[in-house]
This record gives sequence, C-alpha cells and structure tokens, in this order.
Amino acid sequence: MKKIFFASPYRFIFFPLAAAAFLSLISFIVMNLWNYLLPGILHVAVINFWQAMCIFVLCKILFGFGGRGKFAGGAPWMRHKMEERMKHMSPEEQQRFKEQFANRMCHKGGSWGRREWFGEEAKQEKEEKQ
Repeated sequence: MKKIFFASPYRFIFFPLAAAAFLSLISFIVMNLWNYLLPGILHVAVINFWQAMCIFVLCKILFGFGGRGKFAGGAPWMRHKMEERMKHMSPEEQQRFKEQFANRMCHKGGSWGRREWFGEEAKQEKEEKQ
C-alpha cells in the first residue's frame, strides 16, 4: 500500500493539499487563541486568519522548525554557528570550550534542573575524572 501511494502520480496533488490543510488548521488555531486570550490580557487588536498565518510562519522562521541537531534547541542559525565554530577547534580546545560553556550556563556544583548538553562523551569523561 505504501509503495503504491508514493509511486503514484497522486502524490503531487495530495502532498501540497495536505500541507495547505495543515497550515490552514494551525492558522485557524493561532487566530482563535490570539483572539480569545490576548485582547483581554494585553489589550491588543483582534487579528484575522491571514495575519495569524503570517505570525505562525514568522515564528517558524525565527525560532526554527523543531529539528534536533547537535546543539538541540535554539534558532537554526545559532546551531549552525556553533557547529562551524566547533569544527575548526582541536579536541583540547573543544573540551575547554565545553567546560567553560557549562560553567557559565549551569551551576558549577551539580546538574539540578539541566539536561546533558554534550551527549554521552561528556558523561564518560566526567565519570573518568571522578
């Protein structure tokens, strides 16, 4: 069934229609949430469907599409910037950078309220030091 669907010529009609339907549904939800909550809380104007769609697209451009990369979270341009910076460092420089970054962004003592930022390698290195 799956092979037949993806091999058929209908995929060129179905996928754009599905994407348009999904964008319309999300825009409708954004519009209703905005119009229900924000005029009463922040005293902003009521928006229409097209303005809600533009707000949704703008948020996706600014804050990313939810993909998980090497540096999860944050905007896409920030992940690429960090990956590019790490690519040109030696392993010693990378380790020093990770330690400084962890000390600045997290409390030195423990890992309360934070996730592991640098994957399994950092966990193993931390265990070896102790």
